[in-house]
Amino acid sequence: METLTPLKDLLPQVTHTRNPGMPLDLDWVASVQANTSAIERRAATISGRRSVKKDYQAAWLLKAISLIDLTTLAGDDTEGRVKRLCAKARQPVAPWMLEKLGLPHLTTGAVCVYHEMVETAVRALEGTSIPVAAVSTGFPAGLSPYRLRIAEIGESVRAGAKEIDIVISRRHVLTQNWQALYDEMAEMRVACGDAHVKAILATGELGTLRNVARASLICMMAGADFIKTSTGKEPVNATLPVTLTMIRCIRDYQDRTGIKVGYKPAGGIAKAKDALTYLALIKDELGHPWLQPDLFRFGASSLLGDIERQLEHHLTGHYSAANRHAMG
Repeated sequence: METLTPLKDLLPQVTHTRNPGMPLDLDWVASVQANTSAIERRAATISGRRSVKKDYQAAWLLKAISLIDLTTLAGDDTEGRVKRLCAKARQPVAPWMLEKLGLPHLTTGAVCVYHEMVETAVRALEGTSIPVAAVSTGFPAGLSPYRLRIAEIGESVRAGAKEIDIVISRRHVLTQNWQALYDEMAEMRVACGDAHVKAILATGELGTLRNVARASLICMMAGADFIKTSTGKEPVNATLPVTLTMIRCIRDYQDRTGIKVGYKPAGGIAKAKDALTYLALIKDELGHPWLQPDLFRFGASSLLGDIERQLEHHLTGHYSAANRHAMG
């Protein structure tokens, strides 16, 4: 089996241009298809065709940490919980381990919270380059009044959020109302201003992979900087077939426009081995530029704890209890 390259070969080389969007091209949208059986077969092979062991595995797990949007989106979130999460983002792994691994200043890619906790997170991350991402637009259902969804984006940006994770109206996809989806996404992109916008498709509720592909393309045409699988609240969240569908749309969009769009799988990615599989798929399909935080993120909460356990095992030969690697 093929061995992936070490961390030193995956460091970012350039900063990409934000996605300015393009006029809606319905002919292109109508031409998009998804061969579900072929996609599922390809996705099923990836974990068996890529192998990372020992130092290589540790390097890729460290890379995964740098790509995590460390997230808390619970109804019982408190300022104290968010502050502890931010402390974990600043110091994601025990200092002695990072020293031994040669990356003492490693952080997560971002911290993701509800709007109410944006100011708390911004204060807790002062002095770092870690951005705060806010879920917005009536997250997770996206069914609050439209004017309030747009206003919520502005409130989060003013509170200091550098990234906005918006949820699309699923009904536009299910009814094939592509103009409405495009107009909605474009207006939300404008409302975000300088903040990067991640479009959450809620793929588990879109019915088919063809719908996923077409919704991905529409959101990119309307200016999404990232496309994201899920809110994490649906019964089915990130999967490898959905990921393959979405990243191939990203590749097609770059081929057509020259613009790189980011990708964020979210929900259900809790194990280090799963993170490695996603990274291998991204490397195969999109290449090294997407193995950096400005083009790829994991939406996760418990993933970091399992990665920390695996890194400790790499250094000591022993697995520690999961409760030794709490998020805060």
